[in-house]
Amino acid sequence: MNSFPHPNDLNNNQPIQVPYLKQIPDIIELQPGRQLFLDDYLWEAHRTSMSPCYHQPAKFSGNPILWPETAEETDPRFPPCAIAKSGGVWFDDRYQLFKMWYMTGYLGYAALAISRDGIHWERPSLDIVPGTNLILPQEVHPDSGSVIIDHNATGDEPRYKMLMREPNPVGPPWIDNFEALLYTSKDGVHWDFRGKSGPMDDRSTMYYNPIRQKWVQSIRKWHPLACRARYYHEGDHFLESARWTEESMTPWMRADCLDHGKYFPAQLYNFDAIAYESMMIGFHQILHGPNNPHGESRGEPKLTELYLSSSRDGCHWYRPDRQPFIPARREYGSWEFGYVESSAGMCCIVGDELWLYYSAYGGDPNRITEDWRTNGMYSNGAMGLAKIRRDGFASMRPNYPGSELQTRRMRFKGRHLFVNATTVGSRLSVAAIGTDEKPIPGLSHEDCLGFVGNSTCAQIRWKNKDLYSLEEEGVRFHFKLDRGDLFSFWMTDNLEGKSGGFTAAGGPGYTNGRDT
Repeated sequence: MNSFPHPNDLNNNQPIQVPYLKQIPDIIELQPGRQLFLDDYLWEAHRTSMSPCYHQPAKFSGNPILWPETAEETDPRFPPCAIAKSGGVWFDDRYQLFKMWYMTGYLGYAALAISRDGIHWERPSLDIVPGTNLILPQEVHPDSGSVIIDHNATGDEPRYKMLMREPNPVGPPWIDNFEALLYTSKDGVHWDFRGKSGPMDDRSTMYYNPIRQKWVQSIRKWHPLACRARYYHEGDHFLESARWTEESMTPWMRADCLDHGKYFPAQLYNFDAIAYESMMIGFHQILHGPNNPHGESRGEPKLTELYLSSSRDGCHWYRPDRQPFIPARREYGSWEFGYVESSAGMCCIVGDELWLYYSAYGGDPNRITEDWRTNGMYSNGAMGLAKIRRDGFASMRPNYPGSELQTRRMRFKGRHLFVNATTVGSRLSVAAIGTDEKPIPGLSHEDCLGFVGNSTCAQIRWKNKDLYSLEEEGVRFHFKLDRGDLFSFWMTDNLEGKSGGFTAAGGPGYTNGRDT
C-alpha cells in the first residue's frame, strides 16, 4: 500500500481533512513562486481583516475554439467530436507552439492540433496515417487518459508521456476495469508502446507532482457507496507509477456532502491537477446526473462541471468554494450543454491571464441508438477557452478602509517583494515584522513607497532598504489596503519579478516549466 497519502474511508462523505492546514509550522519555509490565497496556510486570522474572495473565469466569446470538422472528427461510425479529454493542451516551449492532443470522434482516434496563438488551431498532416493529423494507428481507440510534457526528461529520455485507456467493450458481459496503454515519445507525434498500467475504470488520468517529484495516477474505480471514486498510486517515474494492483492503490477521494447533486447524489467523475507557481491546482469534475439511460434516451449529455481545488503537497486537496469554476450551460442548443471536462495541462499563462482549456458536449436528440458508444449523448463535443487574471483564482479583499493582513512567520529566498493587486485608487503598503514583533527599521509602513493601481507584477519598495539578509531570519509581512484585491505576493532576486515558480502548461516566454 502506498504510504502517502494515507488511505481515506470512502464510506465517509464528510470533506477530507488536509493535514498541513491542521499542523502549520511556527516558521513556514516558502516554496519558490507566487504565494496564492487559496487556503489560510499563509496568513494569521487574528491579525487579518480581509476576507478570501473566490473568482471564476470568463468564457471566451469566440467559443468553441475547436469543433468537429475533418473526416475523422465527423466519421459517421462515431458521434462527432474534437475534444482533449484523453490528451491535453500545452504550450510546447521547444517548438514555440500551443499543442492539443485530442480525440477525433467520440471513441474514435487520437490526433494532434497546433496553434500559434492558442485560439486558432491547425491540423498538421502527419505520417502516422498519411493525409491525417492522427498520432496513433486507427485500431487504437482512445477513451480516457493524459498526455504530459515532462520538463525533467534529460538525455535520450522521451519528453512526452501518454496514458491511454481504450473504451469499455460492448457487453454483456460488462468489462469496465482493465489496463490502460502506456506510450512515450521524443517529439509528441511518434509514440512508442511501453506496456500496460494496472486495472482502472474509464475516465482515469494522471499528472506529475513536482513538489514531491512523483508521477501520480488518478484512478477511477467503482465504490459501493460513493459510486464513482478515485484511488491513488504514485511512482518516481512514469512507468513505475502505472504499476499497481488492486491491493497497492490507495483509496483517495470522492464527492462529499458539500457537493450538491441535481439529478442524483453527486459523484466524483474525474480529477486532474497541475503545478502552478508555489502550489498545485486541481479540477474536481463533479457529476450531477442524470443516469446513463436517461441521457441515452434523449441524446443529452450528463451534467458534469469543474470545481477548483488546491494543494501544497499534491496529494491532499482543499475545496473551500463549491460554486462551479467552469460550469455547463444547461440550455437546449448550447454547445456546452453538458459533460464539461478538463484535460492534462489545464491552463496556460498568456500575458497577464491564465487560459483554461476545457471540453464540453452539445448532444444530439436525433441520434438515439442502442449502442451507448454511438449515442447522441456523446455527440458534438468541442473545445472551449476560459480566461482569468493571472493568480486570479482567489484574492484577499478588504472588509473596510484600513484593512490589514499579516502573514505567518516565513523564511524565503529573494531580496525584492512583488505583488499582484488592484487597489481601486487606494494605497497598498507593506511592513516587514521582525522576531521582536515590531516593524524592521527601514521596512515599516511609513518607509514603504506603496503601490496604487492594477498590476499582476508590481514591486513593493521602501525608501532606503530591501529584504537583503532577512531570508533566514523568518519575518512576517503586514499588508494594509482600503479597497481592491490582493491576489498574490512573492520574493525574488529578479528585478523583472520572475518568481521561479511552476508555470502549469507553460506559455509564451516560459521554458522548462518554471518562471525564470
